[in-house]
Amino acid sequence: MVDKRKRLEAELGYTFRNPRLLVQALTHRSHSAAHNERLEFLGDAVLNFVVASLLFDRFPKTDEGDLSRMRANLVRQATLADIANRLALSEQLLLGEGELKSGGFRRPSILSDALEAIFGAIYMDGGFDSARQVIASLYESLLVNVDPRSEGKDAKTLLQERLQAMRLDLPVYTVVATHGAAHSQLFEVACEVPRLDIRVQAAGSSRRAAEQSAAQLAIGRLDALEGAPTQTRRRKRRSQLTLPVALTQDHR
Repeated sequence: MVDKRKRLEAELGYTFRNPRLLVQALTHRSHSAAHNERLEFLGDAVLNFVVASLLFDRFPKTDEGDLSRMRANLVRQATLADIANRLALSEQLLLGEGELKSGGFRRPSILSDALEAIFGAIYMDGGFDSARQVIASLYESLLVNVDPRSEGKDAKTLLQERLQAMRLDLPVYTVVATHGAAHSQLFEVACEVPRLDIRVQAAGSSRRAAEQSAAQLAIGRLDALEGAPTQTRRRKRRSQLTLPVALTQDHR
């Protein structure tokens, strides 16, 4: 367990001066009285402030409403659980026997609470700057894909809305493969938009995370299609127009 916690510290980019704070952050109330709920309360406040600060700096022209929606999307339970899975927190949680038997180590609420507790523990151990640095690092890849125009909507929602606006069928998501043990699986998911000949594939620590990543790739393909040179689009239209003529000649 000590080695696993060292690996966790390496993933976080932070080494605890007081390791007992990390142990407490990983402890669910079903395991012992020295559980993580107070640290979670603190970590939730730190996380919200840090994410708000990161968005404020990154999007200087975005108004308060859009900033609030983006923050809500970034600090919600599902996002936190995805990050927790990336860190393999499920392998290190201290749970009571009942929670272990019921698969509590996979429950998004428990995973997200533990991650917030870790943020609180880092704040207690090393101060605000340390907590901010860890959160900024963990959220770096997510912030790259944030678009203020989406008002905090996730990639699957954005893709669905764009296809509906084009009067096309909804995308089809298929689990292509799963890898790893049950408590730390990696999912590979394909996203298809048949009418546009789009098929992309992405992986994630949960099916939902993989679907979101695949949807983001599909949006990129859609952007590329919409930005295709006029000459290319004309060739496509000509080929579509000549098809009925060819069929008519065949019938003759």
